[in-house]
Amino acid sequence: MDERGDPPGYALDPTIANRGDFFQTLIANSSDGILTITDESTIVFANAGIERILGWHPEELIGTSKLELIPSRLRADHEVGLERYLGGGDRNIDWDGVELPALHRDGHEVVVSVTLCEHDLDGRRLFSGIFRDVTEREERKRELETQNERLAQFASVLSHDLRNPLNVAQAYTDQLAARTTHEELGEITFALERMGTLIDELLALTQQGETIGAVESVFPGVVALESWEWVDTADAQLVIDDDLGTITADRTRFHELFENLFRNAIEHGGPDVTVTVGALAGEDGFFVADDGRGVAREDRTAIFEQGYTTSPDGTGLGLAIVDRIADAHGWTVRLADRDGGARFEFVV
Repeated sequence: MDERGDPPGYALDPTIANRGDFFQTLIANSSDGILTITDESTIVFANAGIERILGWHPEELIGTSKLELIPSRLRADHEVGLERYLGGGDRNIDWDGVELPALHRDGHEVVVSVTLCEHDLDGRRLFSGIFRDVTEREERKRELETQNERLAQFASVLSHDLRNPLNVAQAYTDQLAARTTHEELGEITFALERMGTLIDELLALTQQGETIGAVESVFPGVVALESWEWVDTADAQLVIDDDLGTITADRTRFHELFENLFRNAIEHGGPDVTVTVGALAGEDGFFVADDGRGVAREDRTAIFEQGYTTSPDGTGLGLAIVDRIADAHGWTVRLADRDGGARFEFVV
């Protein structure tokens, strides 16, 4: 317990309770950098982790200002932020973890994640920060964003260039089908329709990704019924429970989610499958289930992966789109563990 009788915030075996060298070794060998400054921004403690991250030997930093570690363009903001906190307790950054640029000893910038805390030592007001180098993570994030932008642009151009000749081929095929009964025309029509589906799903996956537009309160049952009308459902049946309530969602993307689930159910469950949309028991959310053959256990971990399909006619994009739409809304989607039929559950 501390001097106020509060728990110290850690657990310690009594056999090492009075071993100060234990804590010194622990801090000195931490992979994270640790700095402590005064309320005047003077550095009074630095561990070896700081040298691994920023290149400064700990002894070089003692007695210097924290501003030495901050890019010059940001120093004034740091000073103002500290003054505001000391004056009124206003925090201009998230103390539980904020990403900031720091200045390496050799002059280049390093992106660090910093967690801060304030503590008192013999009447001195001190602030400690735990530093973690996240430069490589941020670089990979930027590279991924650039790749996704290029992929979206490529998909848009490709779909435009493909859709025009596809429309021409479909028009001529329809004309031929009106004048002749060759069985091969059915195969051609099927192939052209499959190409159109691939183009649509590729665009949905690359252009919209994990984004949503304006959200509103919607009735899942109504959206499901509307979506069912837009899918070639053959002899399949849709059953909607009465207790679905309302959900806050982007209506357009909610339609896409249902459409892809319905197509998946018919594709894998057969043309006479029954699909049920209902509310989750004990959780906020809904489910979409079918009475088809279900999902084999060896396929369940990969079912939402882009390009994964067990059907020779599948694109492997439908459930990946469902997963992204759910994620964009902040929903959790899971495949229920059951034998017989597939049941997708969405916790909202």
